[in-house]
Amino acid sequence: MDNPFVITVLGSSGGVARALLTLFERSLLDEQAPLHHYLSNAKIHGIDREQKPRSYYREFAPELSSRLKLHQLDLTHAETLKQHCMRTKTQLVIDLSWADTRSMIACCDELGIAYVNTALEDTEVDEMPEVEATSLLERIDRFEKVEHTFKKVRAIVCSGMNPGVVQWMAVKMMKENPDQKPRAIYVVEKDDTFYTDRSLVKPKTVYVTWSPECFLEEAISNYPVYSISDTTYMLFDDVYNREYTVRLGDLTFSGCIMAHEETIALAEDYELETAFIYRVNDYTTEQIQDNLDNVDDLWEYDQKLLHPDDGELSGSDLVGVLLVYDDHERYMYNSIKNEDAYAEFKTNATYVQVASGVYAAAAVILLDGVEPGVHWVHDLTEAEDSRYGDYVTYYLREFVTGTNEGTDGLLLARLVDDDDEDEDDEDDEDDEDEDANEEDDIAVL
Repeated sequence: MDNPFVITVLGSSGGVARALLTLFERSLLDEQAPLHHYLSNAKIHGIDREQKPRSYYREFAPELSSRLKLHQLDLTHAETLKQHCMRTKTQLVIDLSWADTRSMIACCDELGIAYVNTALEDTEVDEMPEVEATSLLERIDRFEKVEHTFKKVRAIVCSGMNPGVVQWMAVKMMKENPDQKPRAIYVVEKDDTFYTDRSLVKPKTVYVTWSPECFLEEAISNYPVYSISDTTYMLFDDVYNREYTVRLGDLTFSGCIMAHEETIALAEDYELETAFIYRVNDYTTEQIQDNLDNVDDLWEYDQKLLHPDDGELSGSDLVGVLLVYDDHERYMYNSIKNEDAYAEFKTNATYVQVASGVYAAAAVILLDGVEPGVHWVHDLTEAEDSRYGDYVTYYLREFVTGTNEGTDGLLLARLVDDDDEDEDDEDDEDDEDEDANEEDDIAVL
């Protein structure tokens, strides 16, 4: 390539972007890395509405920083991105920002350039208080109505860890036993990351390993949801009022169910039950559970992203899938210790996992000849010649797979401390949820 390959990263000052650029730095120095060829002749533009100085990037990507041009731009209007891409001759947009997904893809579609992101954002939904409790469902519904209209862009949406890599895990597990269809796929995550030095912990503070604001939206603003085929059911209760059991071999934990893009997509496409069962560190869990009578008060708490720059982190982030069959369960997961994430990538475990999904999507776009249109990870990985898994495992090297003899059942059977009376109440509530969902036409996607 005589002319440089031009990449624009939106949200370049954020934690996911830092982790991704660290992977790019590693690939630039590694001739065997999937993206080495492109990065060795790349020009990278970093856009953020609150851009950080070049010295920030030099700290974790010294070689790559010489190829990086920084911009401070507000992407509220897609025309800003369009003019930037035309001026810089951008060929791939990696969107790690809170900019409106539909607008960003529409811009790339108009210009015929490639696009990758980690999640669906919708700035109109963000300004609609009437859908606060169903904001993620609303974003998905609005995106699905237009995604088929994008004909020129080659886009992979929602390719972080979850959503993203977990869909590859689910498809990989199903391909290994094509004659057995699971009854359910549960995306599971146990993130017990926390400060090693507990003196750093402050009261009335929410601590998580990614955007605290986005976490709180899922944890206290949205209703808990699960999906069966093309229907998504809302439980009219606080997310943290119920926990569900997960068993991965010798490891057992409980978590809450939260709305997530990949579970809805998997339920629709494979006609089964899905949910995202998530457990964060005990301190934050207790903060929320202690305030269930006044969950809105938690928005007034301080919000702190757990990053090793602010103090040594212990614990790990485990994320994977649990496939439930009639008489057994199969699972696959990745777990990274924070000590290892910092030693190798100078970030927390969560961001390494998310960035690996972004990296894999970019590699698929550039190396595998993806057809124009919008693609989800599980659709791509269905293809026999898909190399998404090869790209993911270049930096996420350790995955655990196994089988549980017997099964804990479908979601409602997994309620912690569930008794017969609670089960009856649960059945009644499920019926009420279904009727309510059909009436509002919100949770039926």
